[in-house]
Amino acid sequence: MTTAPVRRLVCSFAVPAIISMLISAVYNIADTFFIGKIDTQSTAALGVVFSYMTLIQAVAFYFGQGSGNFISRALGARKDKEAEVMASTGFYTGILAACLIALGCFVFTGPVLTAFGATPTVLPRATEYFRWILAGTPFIVGTFILNNQMRLQGNANIAVWGIMSGAVLNIILDPIFIFVLGLGIEGAGMATAIAQFAGFAVMMKLAGLQGGIPIRIRNVRANFWIQKEIAAGGLPSIFRQGLMALANIVLFQCAGLYGDEALAAFSIVGRVTHLAASITIGIGQGLQPVCGYNYGARLYDRVRSAIRFSIFLTTAYCTLTAIIGAIWARPIIRIFRAEDLEVIRIGAATLRTQCITIPLLGLIISTNVFLQVTRQTRPAMATAIARNGLFFIPALLVGSMFGLGGIIAAQPVADVLSFVLSIPLLIIYIRKLR
Repeated sequence: MTTAPVRRLVCSFAVPAIISMLISAVYNIADTFFIGKIDTQSTAALGVVFSYMTLIQAVAFYFGQGSGNFISRALGARKDKEAEVMASTGFYTGILAACLIALGCFVFTGPVLTAFGATPTVLPRATEYFRWILAGTPFIVGTFILNNQMRLQGNANIAVWGIMSGAVLNIILDPIFIFVLGLGIEGAGMATAIAQFAGFAVMMKLAGLQGGIPIRIRNVRANFWIQKEIAAGGLPSIFRQGLMALANIVLFQCAGLYGDEALAAFSIVGRVTHLAASITIGIGQGLQPVCGYNYGARLYDRVRSAIRFSIFLTTAYCTLTAIIGAIWARPIIRIFRAEDLEVIRIGAATLRTQCITIPLLGLIISTNVFLQVTRQTRPAMATAIARNGLFFIPALLVGSMFGLGGIIAAQPVADVLSFVLSIPLLIIYIRKLR
């Protein structure tokens, strides 16, 4: 970690992270594809519930990356016992939080889904799917926590198997439950819950292998310093993911004024862009352990080399993705909902517009990862909340005054402003590494 070529290290950690992100994204795409064969309302319901999925991922990333960033630095500084305590405490605290959130949402299912943007015609479909997602919430959160901890320990190559097992099983069960058993969108939710439990069980078996840190309940501590360290490393993640959930809620509230077709279109575009961004996020996750370990070892030249390489790699990929998305926007949307021309029209326009600023995401994501893993909490939070909160939500609210076109333009506006914010923060904190 401290002697191998930095580029090779980043790539070696990025590849399993990219595979993990791609598998998760492909699962989302498969869900959208199969549910899109039911009707427009079911496709819209998937997008509504996606806000909740993003919210619980925010909780998982808070505890997973909050504890994982500390673990990475502690291992670099040879503080193995502190790393073991952090791993178990972060995991079990996250599971407890997930259970409380799922219970609250189960009691108030109707109001929650309405707040998420479900229209009266979409609400019944969303409820059928949502109840099963709530049942799988502790397993979803637990899987993501373990994945982040194992990745930041340098064991991303085995963590990917836990994610893969759940996603592959989900893709297999989806068509069986939806079409063969005739359960519709409820079958999709049931398949997700079963698959997430299976993935969680595999991940628990993998924890501690290849010199990794096993999860043991006897290592759990209620010390204030542990929660403080989790917050320091995890707040940027929960703000980023939490505001992503809030932004999705605002988006669906605004788009709902233009009918279920608009909700379905934005649901499809969200899944497609998530697939496109998964490699960028994976490269950023490959950067995390390299930065964290070498920062803990005070090898700052290697940290600088890693961040420069990450920006170059992610920007090149994002540019290629944007070109593909802009050229084939209409055929891409048609894959998911060929029967509804209005969904195709709105979805293609939205995808092409977002492709304009996708090349900027490389620097935005790499900067946030660098600031977060080196414990620059405030600037990391600023970059984390900028794209999906500080800029996107106001852009949505202002854009909605100009009709559907204004809503479509909100994301590119937020991307440009986030890029402008990230550049000076990156320069300032890179220069401080002396």
